[in-house]
Amino acid sequence: MPSYNRTFDLSIADVDLIEEALRARGRELSRMRLALTEENPAHLESIRVIEQDQRMGEELLGRLHDQKIFYRPRKAVYVGG
Repeated sequence: MPSYNRTFDLSIADVDLIEEALRARGRELSRMRLALTEENPAHLESIRVIEQDQRMGEELLGRLHDQKIFYRPRKAVYVGG
């Protein structure tokens, strides 16, 4: 039985594109969520699904961020920002 591919060859540009797509999806979900009201019982299930999808996207963005290695110049002065 074949196993999962556990190694990926993604460039920094690929990861940036994935992150931007996840952020765009998050903005879209936020707009959808704002269009729904909690007073309407028909909207409650949609709100739950949207919020769950938002949470999953944010968790994925967090995992991507946690895997990054940030470098600081050794000889030059580091200016954070």
